[in-house]
Parts: sequence; structure tokens; C-alpha cells
Amino acid sequence: MAGVELEYQKLYMPPGTDRRAAVQILTMHAEFGDWELERLRLFPDGSRRVVLRRRRRPGGLPGYLPT
Repeated sequence: MAGVELEYQKLYMPPGTDRRAAVQILTMHAEFGDWELERLRLFPDGSRRVVLRRRRRPGGLPGYLPT
């Protein structure tokens, strides 16, 4: 993706967030914010750290979805 400006968003999902809830959160970000998964790390305590990316949008609203 040379020459394309990307923006990134970091998410944290605490321990106890089940797989179904994590999938729903990531699906909402993808569908309504045009985010795609860059990286997901699942830690031994059950927490998740997620990095999402998308092409930078010129102007307009950022499309942020609260977690």
C-alpha cells in the first residue's frame, strides 16, 4: 500500500471479554468505521490489544466508535 496514508486506532479489551463480544466490537468498527484488523494480541490473562487501520479520510467525521 505504498503512497497510501493510513490511520491507526488502538483498542483494549479487558480480561473477561468473551470471544463473541470481541467479534461484535471488531465487526462494528469494520462495518461502520471502515476499519480493518492490523494486529490482535491475546494475553494469558484473557485481555486483548487490537490495532485497527484504515485509509486516511480527507475531511469529514473521523468515524470513531466508542469501545
